[in-house]
Amino acid sequence: MLCYPGFHILYYHRTAHWMWKHGLKLLARMTSQLGRFVTGIEIHPGATIGGGFFIDHGMGVVIGETAEIGENVTLYHGVTLGGTSWKKEKRHPTIGDNVVVGAGAKILGPFKVGENSKIGAGSVVVNEVPPDSVVVGVPGRVTYRAGKRVLGEIDLESAELPDPVAKAIECILDRMHHLEYDVVALKEQLAAKAEESPTQNPDCKL
Repeated sequence: MLCYPGFHILYYHRTAHWMWKHGLKLLARMTSQLGRFVTGIEIHPGATIGGGFFIDHGMGVVIGETAEIGENVTLYHGVTLGGTSWKKEKRHPTIGDNVVVGAGAKILGPFKVGENSKIGAGSVVVNEVPPDSVVVGVPGRVTYRAGKRVLGEIDLESAELPDPVAKAIECILDRMHHLEYDVVALKEQLAAKAEESPTQNPDCKL
């Protein structure tokens, strides 16, 4: 109770949210900013948060104005529930019940993350997530759904996560080897043709 910012920010937010709903928007924003200063967690007063909400560590968490969070949701540090528009409309995500969002993950847009889903650390989610799913990657892709692996996608095991830079370099080197082979073959063909053709006397002109 004394030393956990994820616990403290809920009291700031509940107070700010009440003010926001009752038209005291300046006081609500000031309370929100005070909570951000004290805890390092920024929750807009307009965000709706259900019971059992838990923020672990908390530093760098940002939750936007129209975000809606269900029951028993867990966020780790560096998570952003952000928007992709300045329009005065629903522009932040809706998080279903029992969702866990890993450290540094970004969920951007007015879509829903289904109940009982898990978002891997560092993922960037820009599309709706079905219930009971596991999402990893940039952009985020569903790798498991209802306990079954989705074919064609990577696993959540760290040892199996691909390195896109290494893969690109590998493809370039492979292509270079093929091109070198083609150049050598062409040189050999030209050399063979040159040996087969008699040397023309420069004094003999057609």
